[in-house]
Amino acid sequence: MLKENFPIPAPMFNGASRHVDVGNAFDWLRQGWAIFIVNPGVWMAITVILIVILFGLAIVPWFGQLAVYLLTPLLIAGMLLGCRKVERDEALEISDLFAGFQSNTAGLLMLGVLYMLAMLGVFLLLILFVGGGVAGMMMGNPVAVGIAFGGFLLGTLLSLLLCVPIVMAIWFAPALVVFNKLQPVDALKASFHACLKNTPVFLVYGLISLVLCFFAALPVGLGFLVLGPVLAGSVYASYRDIFIAA
Repeated sequence: MLKENFPIPAPMFNGASRHVDVGNAFDWLRQGWAIFIVNPGVWMAITVILIVILFGLAIVPWFGQLAVYLLTPLLIAGMLLGCRKVERDEALEISDLFAGFQSNTAGLLMLGVLYMLAMLGVFLLLILFVGGGVAGMMMGNPVAVGIAFGGFLLGTLLSLLLCVPIVMAIWFAPALVVFNKLQPVDALKASFHACLKNTPVFLVYGLISLVLCFFAALPVGLGFLVLGPVLAGSVYASYRDIFIAA
């Protein structure tokens, strides 16, 4: 006798993503603004705390910057969880910034470790080229100085190129870990593939974001108190748009 429980449970989310139109970049930013404008005061307070934390860690030599990479997924997850609360008409609180420390923390922390190791590798590569460049300049030979300068430029270029796939992998990973309970490595892979699949829309999104960052920086950087939450909301909107979440 065939026995089956109904309803049949949906298959587990496997990180599947879809291709979206280039124009969706504008929709993401519009939705980010809509999320911000619901409670701008709390969002700006959250952004101030976030900036203080990141800046305070960054000024600590060596270990401070590594700590920034380690904590980035947890803090991003907190912002995204705040976006979901706003979407569900729930009250946003300043403490939501730290919600990532209470929801799937182990997975988010592992993401931070992997992100930290990847950026550390890029930094060591740059140091390798810069160290060779300094040695060449100390020789005083014009040819050696030219080679050293070329090595420094090459190292910088390689570092920037290596940062692109790292950013692609980490972009959606916190959302996939905290919302869909994907394992960290699976989340990184799914995020990278989604970004690669949607390269044109992310190029448009990136260009618009750069322009917005320029204007946000003009009034002594105060514009980032608005732009930060708007971008967080746009990341949440893009996650909802691209991923077929269970």
